[in-house]
Amino acid sequence: MTVKPPPDRRTFLASALGVGAGLALTGCGDFRPRPARLANATAKLPTYIPYRGVPTSMPATKGGVSAGYSHFPTVPARAFPDGPPAKGPAIDIMNLIFNPVPPPVENNTMWQELNRYVGCDLRFEITPVGDYPQKFAVTLAGGDLPDAMLMLPPDQNSAATPDMLDTLFEDLTPHLSGDNIRDYPYLANIPTESWAPCVRNGGIYALPMPRPVSGGPTYTRLDLLKKKDLDPNPKTWREFLRLCEDVTDPRAHQYALGDPTTTWNLVMQMLGAPNWWREERGAFTHFYETDECKQAIDAVHRLKKAGVMHPDAFGVVGRFKDWFGNGQIVMHPDAPAAWNDLYTTYAPVTKGLDVGYMMPPAWDDSTPGGQWQGRANYATLIIKKAPRARVKQILRAMNALAAPFGTDGYLLRKYGVRGPDHTVKGPDPALTPKGTAETYLPTIFATDSPFTLYYPQKPEIVPTQYAFQEEAVEQLIPNPAEALYSATDAKLSKLFNTNFDSLRKGIMQGRNRLGEWDDAVKEWRTKAGDRMRAEYEQAWETRH
Repeated sequence: MTVKPPPDRRTFLASALGVGAGLALTGCGDFRPRPARLANATAKLPTYIPYRGVPTSMPATKGGVSAGYSHFPTVPARAFPDGPPAKGPAIDIMNLIFNPVPPPVENNTMWQELNRYVGCDLRFEITPVGDYPQKFAVTLAGGDLPDAMLMLPPDQNSAATPDMLDTLFEDLTPHLSGDNIRDYPYLANIPTESWAPCVRNGGIYALPMPRPVSGGPTYTRLDLLKKKDLDPNPKTWREFLRLCEDVTDPRAHQYALGDPTTTWNLVMQMLGAPNWWREERGAFTHFYETDECKQAIDAVHRLKKAGVMHPDAFGVVGRFKDWFGNGQIVMHPDAPAAWNDLYTTYAPVTKGLDVGYMMPPAWDDSTPGGQWQGRANYATLIIKKAPRARVKQILRAMNALAAPFGTDGYLLRKYGVRGPDHTVKGPDPALTPKGTAETYLPTIFATDSPFTLYYPQKPEIVPTQYAFQEEAVEQLIPNPAEALYSATDAKLSKLFNTNFDSLRKGIMQGRNRLGEWDDAVKEWRTKAGDRMRAEYEQAWETRH
């Protein structure tokens, strides 16, 4: 196979970034992204070597269940008994944050200790999550790159192209492929599923930021369901609808559901619908173009008409978790990490808070439900081209940031320094107010150890969290496109997803006709969808 030489830097920046960032770069209109087969060429993934340092009755499984722990080890294992692993020059890391920005390093005990532990200064350049795609594109165009930077998935960041990686960033294959990763044992502890999206252009171009493939459950307020003596586990759509009606009490300002989008997601899973894309013998189908999609939209419309959704469900954004915590809604689909957050935020002000989970019921006796598989990464970390010794130093630092549960490195990243940042109750750490602020330092958005089920404030919930994941991984519906790259999807999906979301909500509310969906899908297929499909089918053929 003949591989085209990569574009020169100006041509690449002008054409690959100009559309996504709105940059006024001109004169290079002949650039074309590399074909899907080249962009998705395979590479040998790192050998998976799980860390076995902390025994537990709730171990991680090959199927994707996260390890669970009731308590932290009394004596944490030393992650690096021979001393700091990454001595050398400072490392600049550009990434994002959802929380408030932490105190700067000169006022941050945890950050200072982290630098000593790693062996060099980690200089985080932190951007609010909503501003990050633009920051990413502008930084690339400016040419003054940090040593490492977070790269969102292509459907959230059109500048994240295979050509960009090939031109500006390091191919890490010689360092990480196969048994080469043994030099970085904590990176080797990251499951294989999280490495697959790091492959582009026939090489490993990124480090994972792993997340559990189980996805998140539909959380339930068991305390409120028990008050009404209701079964929290409906078996079919009809039973689910009846549960929603039975739990809704407008006089008490209590409703079954809040977020219309995640409610639609739940119904799609009841129908066994595609998780974005479905692959059958190499042919791809998007969930927008399925009968299940329209059936789920109509089902949520029925929920709206039945009065079981919060009256502000379609007019408010970002309040759904609050509604769940204060009892205004009784069911709320959310991410895996939300489980601990719900107790941390709402248990102090909600007497008797009891959070359970619901698996997607079957639609009916002949249509079993499933659980949409969660993305194996939040994002990935890319490293700019550098001499081999510098790349190895950065990898050693990232290996330190992936030190797993039970080590002193994990304890430092998550809970800071004992005394100023956390106290200890038994073997378990508890953050102080200072520690809460300081540990907002977004090390998890560089890389991280595998997701771990652990909640020292209420350890009795961990077996329930583990049981959910055990149940979920047995019925996962994967997204076959997750690890693949489509130039058309990266460029146009955000625009079309916004349009589809608006129309979907309009139909759910009764403002638009269900028949309008077919017209929107026809336009999508003509302008983008059929090209996305062809690119993913080529990519799939290349990988399989």
